[in-house]
Amino acid sequence: MNIHEYQAKQLLGRYGVAVPKGAVAYTAPEAEAVAEELGGPAWVVKAQIHAGGRGKGGGVKVVKSVKSVRTQADKMLGMTLVTHQTGPAGKEVKRVYIEDGCKIDRELYLSVLVDRASSRVTLMASTEGGMDIEEVAAKTPDKVLKVSIDPAVGMRPYHGRKLAFGLGLEGKQIGAAVKFFDAVYQATVGLDASLVEINPLVVTAAGDLIALDAKMNFDDNALFRHKDVEELRDEDEEDPAELEAARHDLNYIKLDGNIGCMVNGAGLAMATMDIIKLCGGAPANFLDVGGGATKERVTMAFKLILSDANVEGILVNIFGGIMRCDVIAEGVVAAAREVSLNVPLVVRLEGTNVDLGKKILAQSGLPIVSADDLADAAKKVVDAVKETQ
Repeated sequence: MNIHEYQAKQLLGRYGVAVPKGAVAYTAPEAEAVAEELGGPAWVVKAQIHAGGRGKGGGVKVVKSVKSVRTQADKMLGMTLVTHQTGPAGKEVKRVYIEDGCKIDRELYLSVLVDRASSRVTLMASTEGGMDIEEVAAKTPDKVLKVSIDPAVGMRPYHGRKLAFGLGLEGKQIGAAVKFFDAVYQATVGLDASLVEINPLVVTAAGDLIALDAKMNFDDNALFRHKDVEELRDEDEEDPAELEAARHDLNYIKLDGNIGCMVNGAGLAMATMDIIKLCGGAPANFLDVGGGATKERVTMAFKLILSDANVEGILVNIFGGIMRCDVIAEGVVAAAREVSLNVPLVVRLEGTNVDLGKKILAQSGLPIVSADDLADAAKKVVDAVKETQ
């Protein structure tokens, strides 16, 4: 789950992370009132959407009068902000964040994330603040500093000092940085965050460290422990199909291709998408119906796939272990009849009750193409889609 910048700063502030003063506004008059309360002499107006690169798209403006705060807020609210992370469709701005401006001496980068390679929470820092860390890592990997934290030991001052020295901090900035890094680490672990990114982390003219921007992602599986965090979810920022999938316990992620996929098991789903690409096609989604899906859940999964206007063919790939092939077959048939299937459908079944599942498909009277194995299925669906184009 993602949250907005202002929400991330509120959470980080609870753990002692230094952030600029600010407040959210939903209208231009509210923005003006916030600016008057903050007092100036400079303010920053920030569009709040779940995407990076807002500044380049016109979603971040520094102004020096309360009137300008209102003017910029009025321009941003309701605009469609397009960044490299939103895609060409962009996202509508429905709220803005007004915060104090500050005199910046240096811009740094800091993130805390779960590193799958080391199976540890890892702090990453760089002197190249304000830039995409992927670009920094690709062009100047020596400027990316990493510190992995042993969960049995936890964050210690020497971890923070190593990063502070690597960033070229001096004097009292060292102690401030150690406290800052520890606070961000404690927030990450305490809130079950999968990512905390502060870009830029600024050193002010007075030598203070402040999180000028903040991004937080959370492990959905841990949200039951953090009801206050779960309440921060902004469904307007999420894909409607993905929201609907979550309500039915389906793991669905929309992609840019034209071949819909319905699979049981995340690993098999990844392999299915890979082999579609290998055969010259492009997957339209990742969809894992899980090991214990019901007929109703399978039907909903099928509807989700077909709700994507880009889908020109569907591949159902099921290996029946806990999930029985006949249940999948019944769901596929029910959904195909309900939505009036008008795209090629290829089904590959293997495992528990596979013969019964194939019999259900064969007797359905629907134009369903059976496949012997995964390679055969991928080739058939890619060829079928090409024939309809």
